[in-house]
Amino acid sequence: MKNIRKELYRIIFEAETPGGRLFDIVLIMAVIASTICVSLESVAAVKERFGRGLMAAEWFFTILFTVEYITRIIIFRRPLSYVFSFFGVVDLVSVIPTYLSLLFPGAQMLMAVRVLRLLRVFRVLKLTRYTTATLMLIAAFRESRPKIVVFMWGAASTVIIVGAVIYLLEGPENGFTSIPASIYWAVVTMTTVGYGDIVPRTVCGQFLAAFMMVCGYALIAVPTGIMTVELSNLSTKQEFTKVCPFCAKEGHEGSAVFCSACGGALEGPAAGK
Repeated sequence: MKNIRKELYRIIFEAETPGGRLFDIVLIMAVIASTICVSLESVAAVKERFGRGLMAAEWFFTILFTVEYITRIIIFRRPLSYVFSFFGVVDLVSVIPTYLSLLFPGAQMLMAVRVLRLLRVFRVLKLTRYTTATLMLIAAFRESRPKIVVFMWGAASTVIIVGAVIYLLEGPENGFTSIPASIYWAVVTMTTVGYGDIVPRTVCGQFLAAFMMVCGYALIAVPTGIMTVELSNLSTKQEFTKVCPFCAKEGHEGSAVFCSACGGALEGPAAGK
């Protein structure tokens, strides 16, 4: 029984084995197909003609993902760690709306059912666990987070200051009725969206607007540069899809024997050396 559990763990949580790759491919296809079904269900003409077929497909995918979710809980050494992990929550959200919809059969609850069914689109998030690029991107964001936070705090401070200044320069007669409204204009201008609902009329206000537009390019370029550097640093490190059976942390290196987060022993070929 222990060997069966370990083999299931390698197939479901690892992607380096042939069985793991096959499991991932089948599950990815199921996620894509179920997302297409949910999207088609929102088209009135398609639902009217193929409503029963779409409903049958929905229950098939729901049962499939339910079996997968329960299996993951059973074979995990610390089930609660998986249940409350990011992907554990995603897996639960991907199946529970269909079951909850059974509790609202009345016509007066149709809106509630519709909202619950929309949550099924979150199944597409299940795809993120099957690509090492996602893990690398998350790791790069984690490493660059302090720098990005400092930069974003500076950008927020600039927006507040410019909002107050433009309010003094333009005033209510030009549409800048309050400092919050002026801060809204500053945000729209810095992000280069430019709705045009509030426009500065004075020369000084237009000069300040030009300054904010130039700052908007920095708002895009600086975080991108920070992330690019971190991704470049991480690209030299080979990432695997090993998942810690104790705390559910993913993305351990191939030579890792113990989890870098909780210290638990990792399962797989490296752990057996």
